[in-house]
Amino acid sequence: MWKAAMSEEVGKALQSVVERVNQAAARRPKSLPAVPPRLVAVSKTKPPDMVVEAYRQGQRNFGENYVNELVDKASDPLILSSCPDIKWHFIGHLQKNNVNKLLGVPNLFLVETVDSMKLADRVNTSWQRLRGSSTQRLKIMVQINTSGEQSKHGLPPEETVTTVKHIVSQCSALTFSGLMTIGRYGYDLSLGPNPDFQMLLSRRQEVCDSLKLPLEEVELSMGMSTDFEHAIEVGSTNVRVGSIIFGNREYPNSAANTPNPSPNPSPAPSPEKTSKTVSEEAAKKMQHLTVSGQ
Repeated sequence: MWKAAMSEEVGKALQSVVERVNQAAARRPKSLPAVPPRLVAVSKTKPPDMVVEAYRQGQRNFGENYVNELVDKASDPLILSSCPDIKWHFIGHLQKNNVNKLLGVPNLFLVETVDSMKLADRVNTSWQRLRGSSTQRLKIMVQINTSGEQSKHGLPPEETVTTVKHIVSQCSALTFSGLMTIGRYGYDLSLGPNPDFQMLLSRRQEVCDSLKLPLEEVELSMGMSTDFEHAIEVGSTNVRVGSIIFGNREYPNSAANTPNPSPNPSPAPSPEKTSKTVSEEAAKKMQHLTVSGQ
């Protein structure tokens, strides 16, 4: 009975989000690259059954914030047998001592949170060793701290071009796919376009101008449950949505999700842990937002 109810709820929620993604993409100005946005279903703290159900509904891209949880989930026999074409995105802070563990994940598709040249070098070296004779490159994004908050991980915006140049020229086992940001939580969209998203757009332009890359070849990963429609409208090609697909998360033991605690203060809780009420209020504001063509 529980599985039947779960199946129906996940299916309806996923369908609703997919429709909203497509509608937001249709509202984008023609001046933006016509790249269909990718929906990444963020399944952190949720059981493998829910991932399988979303997969059965047609979802293929899934995201996880913690290395250990991704390793466990991606290696789960149910997911391995039921989801052969699943694509895993790592969207959490990556410590250097967890790189090897992460890169061993089955069906790892994209690491979205490379935030330094040193980390890029470590990922590059580890992937070269793990892939052996294979020539397959690992897709990565560079995470930018667009809001300047100390609680957020990411590269300072002014170091974006230098870091991307380093990855493209020195990390032969990696493919630079784009830029990613989390941004400041709780921005009031009635004030206009989110400045964090505008910052990422401008940094992409700088990267493309400097490296002579077409805009459509550099993705933008920005937007979560409370603001993904606005993010798509202004140019996001990759949105990370969790709670409005799988339901609010429960953290019975937060320490279990951080098996290798950092001596530094932990970042602020993810905006994905916010209530459904906040999501609904933000959605109402987005419906009335005049979209910038930048």
